Amino acid sequence: MELLRVVFTHYRWPFLGAIGLSLFSAGLGVGVIAFINQRLIVADSTLSVLVPFLGLLTLLLAVTLATQLALTLLGHYFVYNLRSRLLKRILDTDIERIERVGNATLLASLSSDVRNITIGFVRLPELVQGVVMTVACVAYLAWLSPEMVLVTVLWMAATMAVGWWLVSRVYRHFHLVRESEDLLYRDYQTAIEGRKELTLNRDRARRFFDETYTTNAKTYLYHIIRADTYHLSAGNWSNIMMLGAIGVVFFMANVLGWAGPAAAATFALTLLFLRTPLIQAIGAWPTLISAQVAFDKLKSLELAEYRADFAVKDTLRDWQCIRLVDVTYAYPGDAHGQGAFKVGPVNLALHRGEQVFLIGGNGSGKSTLARLLSGLYRPQGGYIQIDDTRIDAHNWDAFRARFSSVFTDFHAFDQLMGAGGGPSDPVLVERWLERLQMAQKLEWAGARVTNIQLSQGQKKRLALLLAIAEERDVLLLDEWAADQDPQFRRLFYRELLPHLKAMGTTVFAISHDDSYFVHADRLLEMSAGHLFELEGEQRARASLDAVAQITPQ
Repeated sequence: MELLRVVFTHYRWPFLGAIGLSLFSAGLGVGVIAFINQRLIVADSTLSVLVPFLGLLTLLLAVTLATQLALTLLGHYFVYNLRSRLLKRILDTDIERIERVGNATLLASLSSDVRNITIGFVRLPELVQGVVMTVACVAYLAWLSPEMVLVTVLWMAATMAVGWWLVSRVYRHFHLVRESEDLLYRDYQTAIEGRKELTLNRDRARRFFDETYTTNAKTYLYHIIRADTYHLSAGNWSNIMMLGAIGVVFFMANVLGWAGPAAAATFALTLLFLRTPLIQAIGAWPTLISAQVAFDKLKSLELAEYRADFAVKDTLRDWQCIRLVDVTYAYPGDAHGQGAFKVGPVNLALHRGEQVFLIGGNGSGKSTLARLLSGLYRPQGGYIQIDDTRIDAHNWDAFRARFSSVFTDFHAFDQLMGAGGGPSDPVLVERWLERLQMAQKLEWAGARVTNIQLSQGQKKRLALLLAIAEERDVLLLDEWAADQDPQFRRLFYRELLPHLKAMGTTVFAISHDDSYFVHADRLLEMSAGHLFELEGEQRARASLDAVAQITPQ
């Protein structure tokens, strides 16, 4: 199992130490059985043997507990590191891959997959101890009676073979359960994010519940019931067959005469001793299978390789011009080519300190261009150059560090951060709180906003404040003024943008507020994936009526 291989690779010595404790625990268990066989079963036993027997039991209890704790702690630390590494890999993965995977799948992995791996490791001690205890006890029984142990082992092997077949059915259904969970998380996301529309339109809510959610929930129910059925069958089968093994042992001793009553009693005692560890081991196996399924699911996400640090070598600070040279980017569409769309080739020069506005219809490629310009998307053709330096894998993070942004689908963070991730400039923040008319709207605990339950327009103002506080070179705004009232929209174009220009901030803004195009240094249009600069008469017409200027897509 690859999951156990990964544990052994990263935690070799702690794992080997836990296995050593398991071997010691198994040896003590066999020692207790041998003590009973040699000192307590005989008729002339005295009260004096009780003290060493109780001592052995106490030692066995302590070592067994230490073994289980060692394996449990190892499992929890592994899961802690796995969760942390997974989140770090998500943070390091390009947004293109994250968008292809989807939010529902990522949330399912961070919750269900990590939880299943946790449960698997919690049950790992039972599996390890069950296996080690069985091997040790079989070795002891072989010393007592090779003939009887051969039949007993064959009996137990047949028991385990059937149990393995049942467990393989568990694995198959657990895999399908995990696939169903992705669909259910998507349904949960729809119910939460579409709550306004579903509340207003009860017919849509009914169809969503009856046709989409119920279908996926029944699929999950079917496979989880089948998995639990096979799991319970495996446990009961093993339990009953262990009792049957005891009957076979007495048959071999009393009927076939292969051993005396004392040996038969020792065999029966050993099998009773093994019954609980074996049943626990069989019960733990499906949870490890489920953990392996979850581990496979995490691997299928194809996230970035783990790296411990967030360090960015800022080698591109003093720049004058960002150039996109023959940049292309294509969306492949579905299997039939539906939805395919190509942006480019795009050639663009963005000079430091400029305020550039971009217009274009829905689906024209505006947001894709913004993502390419800011380094969120990597060009599939052409290249990006900053002054005389071409942007590649080695300086990609440094290039992204030039940008702060407020996209239409922005996330409302609550923590102020300054240049380089340090504390923000209090004078700058105070000044912009007043300019954004948010000084009386926000409540603070240090550098953290405590009341982010704001209107959409106020959230955008907060997002702009946080972006400005970062003191980065380029501010990318995607329809930022769309959610502002007319008075503040005017203030944004006539007063806030000039303040940003005075600060030396380069602004690249997607906008359709044609009455304010006069405030832009340059006006660009995106149409069917191609970029054009509007100048002279074209710009004048767009400034009068941007809607009429935009080419239908």
